[in-house]
Amino acid sequence: MTMTTKILIWMVAGLVLGSLTNAFASDVAFIQDYFVNGLFHVVGAMFITGLKMLVVPLVTFSLICGVYGIGDIAKLGRVGIKAFGLFILTTALAITLAITVASIVGPGEGFELTGDQGEFTAPVAPPLTQVIIDLVPGNPVAAYAEGNMLQIIFFTILFAVCMLMVGEPGRKVAEGAERLNQIMMQVVTVVMHVAPYGVFALMAKTFALQGLGLITPMIAYFGTVVVVLLLHATGTLMTLLKLLSGVSPVMFLRKMRTVQIFAFSTSSSNATIPVNLRTTERRLGVDNPTASFIVPFGATINMDGTAIMQGVATIFIANVYGIALGLSGYLTVIGMAVLASIGTAGVPGVGLIMLAMVFNQVGLPVEGIALIMGVDRLLDMMRTAVNVTGDAAITTIVAKSEGSLNEAIFDDPEAGIVEEIHLPHAAADST
Repeated sequence: MTMTTKILIWMVAGLVLGSLTNAFASDVAFIQDYFVNGLFHVVGAMFITGLKMLVVPLVTFSLICGVYGIGDIAKLGRVGIKAFGLFILTTALAITLAITVASIVGPGEGFELTGDQGEFTAPVAPPLTQVIIDLVPGNPVAAYAEGNMLQIIFFTILFAVCMLMVGEPGRKVAEGAERLNQIMMQVVTVVMHVAPYGVFALMAKTFALQGLGLITPMIAYFGTVVVVLLLHATGTLMTLLKLLSGVSPVMFLRKMRTVQIFAFSTSSSNATIPVNLRTTERRLGVDNPTASFIVPFGATINMDGTAIMQGVATIFIANVYGIALGLSGYLTVIGMAVLASIGTAGVPGVGLIMLAMVFNQVGLPVEGIALIMGVDRLLDMMRTAVNVTGDAAITTIVAKSEGSLNEAIFDDPEAGIVEEIHLPHAAADST
């Protein structure tokens, strides 16, 4: 049984158990205390923390190897510009698709407001100038300690570029980073072997607390977001992949299943970086320099899934409150979503900040966000899976354009499958 199949089975088991717990044991204190908020919470939290534990060292060593491996500062800039342009393009396409589908479906029409929809306080969005200033870490050690990915990426790229400039001393550091990177990739492999149980715990807790019944009052909104997410992942992104790289979208999606399941379970693009890096290199055949540069970059600024949620949520809230946006309003939403995806990158609660900014710009009541908060946790899981799919697709496209995609590995369905772990043992005594 492959690792993907194991994870999928345990994920479904967690979903079923959690939903049954929510339906039949939500008031049973023993089950809630010792299983939902006990065993499931502890195992799931340890799994997430274990993934996050890998992110900073893996991104650092991979990025050093990647930048140094590219070897040419001009090529590094070219790769960065291509990746950034494609991330912005896919975000714009995502929200355009969301607005188009939502306008046809009309979620929120006939929705009856009640007095208990809850309250929502809009998070304060930092100005774009401050976001740009904050790219430069005042204290790199603090950036690493806090896991500030944008600052870590900035400092590591600067450090690796300077390694190229100093020549021989830089080569020796790069060799050490390469060895450390190999070790970290092995740590990823070890962690993946406990992934099915971590995924089970996360799913069981989430659905025990949320329950599938939460979706019912919001079925039009929830269903529209899910449909657009699927259309974007399997339609827009795969069309771009085929047109710009010529590789098989079917093979790509087949090899991305493990990453998507990880992203769905963790709801965190950053926590999925180790698995996505391993997959793009060993399963898709992207060389280390390109993958280690683009994947962390994409996990930080690629907001396709969030943009889709914004587009559908805007139409939904406009319909609920009976506010006509018109063509200019739709264009404003598209432009704001693209700009906000850059301006709020790396900020905690980024999805809600972006949505509040969009609502303010087009004159929708920000308190309407409280209506969609209930189902947002489940949708966040799906949004993250779409985001990491976009990260890998764009990494593959850029790698192909730079001649750094090994198509023999990409076309081999068995390439890079998680291998069994064999611990070293002492040689038998010859006497």
